[in-house]
Amino acid sequence: MSDTTPETAPKLPGWHHVPDVPIEVSPFFSWPPRPGRMLVWIAARWFRLAENSILTLVALACWAWLQPSLETTKTLSLDWIALIWLRNMGLMILVAGGLHWFFYMRKGQGERLKYDPRDLMHKGGQFTFGGQVRDNMFWSLSTGVGTWTAYEVLLFWAMGNGWAPVLTWSDSPVWFVALFLLTPVWISFHFYWVHRALHWRPLYKLAHALHHRNVNVGPWSGLSMHPVEHVIFFSAILIHFIVPAGVVHILFHMQHQALTAATSHAGFENLLVRDRKQLALGTFHHQMHHRYFEVNYGNLEMPWDKWFGTFHDGTRAAHEALKDRRGRRS
Repeated sequence: MSDTTPETAPKLPGWHHVPDVPIEVSPFFSWPPRPGRMLVWIAARWFRLAENSILTLVALACWAWLQPSLETTKTLSLDWIALIWLRNMGLMILVAGGLHWFFYMRKGQGERLKYDPRDLMHKGGQFTFGGQVRDNMFWSLSTGVGTWTAYEVLLFWAMGNGWAPVLTWSDSPVWFVALFLLTPVWISFHFYWVHRALHWRPLYKLAHALHHRNVNVGPWSGLSMHPVEHVIFFSAILIHFIVPAGVVHILFHMQHQALTAATSHAGFENLLVRDRKQLALGTFHHQMHHRYFEVNYGNLEMPWDKWFGTFHDGTRAAHEALKDRRGRRS
C-alpha cells in the first residue's frame, strides 16, 4: 500500500491550484461496495448547497411560474415559445454571466482556488470575434440557448399532443422522485459517448474544435459550441420520447445540461464564503481535458474513462502514464 495521501501527493506542475487528488469517480461503480461513501456522495450532491439541489429548486420554480401548460403547448405559437426562450436566456445570463462577473471581473475571491494561473484570452485569431469571452458568449447565447429552447419546445409540443409520454406524481411518486436522481447519471452516460464521437477527426474538425478553442476555460466556455455540437450535446433529452417524464423533469434535465456547462467550466474549484468552501463549481477533472485533450472524456458520475484507460485522476503518476501513452516525456 502506498504511503501517499491526498495531502502529501505531489501536485501537478503548471497549475495554480490542484484539489485533493486522486480524483475519485462515483462509488456506485466501485468494487467492493462502500455504502458509507455512497451516502456521502448522495448527500454532497442532493442534501447540501450543491448544483443538483439548486437546479431542482430552479426547475420547480420555473414549472410553477414560468411554464406554459401542456394544453397551451399543443399548438405551436410564438408567444409561449418566446417565453421559454426568454426564460432560458435569462437563466444563462444569470448563471454564466454572474459567475464571470464575480470571478473574472470583480475578482471576488482573487486567485484562490483558481486552477489555471493564466487569465482568459483577450485576443486570439482562433476566436470568431477576436477575444475568448466575446466568442464564448456569442455561441452560448445564440445557438446554445436556441438549441436548448428548441429541444424544450419539441418535447412540450409532443407531450401536449400525446406523442411523448407524460409522468405525473399520481402515476408513481417513487419514480417521480427517482427520475431526478437518475437524470445526472443518464446525462453522464450520454455525454461520454457523444463526446468520444466528437473527438472523431471528421466531427472534431467540423464542430468540436470550436469548443476546444478554450484551453483555459471560464463560465462562458461551457456552452460555447458549434451548432452541430449543440444539437448532439442536448440530444440526451430525446430519451423521454420513450421514458415517461413530467414537465418538471424536462426542465431539470435541460437546465442541468445547460447551466452546469457554465458552472463546471468556472475555472475555480469552489465558491468561498468567509474563507470556507460553500459551493463546488469548476471540475478539475474536465479542466484537465481542455488542457491535455486525450483524457477525461466523461465525468465522475460514471467511470467510462477508468474502464477505457483515459482517466486522469490529477496525480503525477497519472500524468506520467499519459506522457508515456503519447510517446514523449515532456
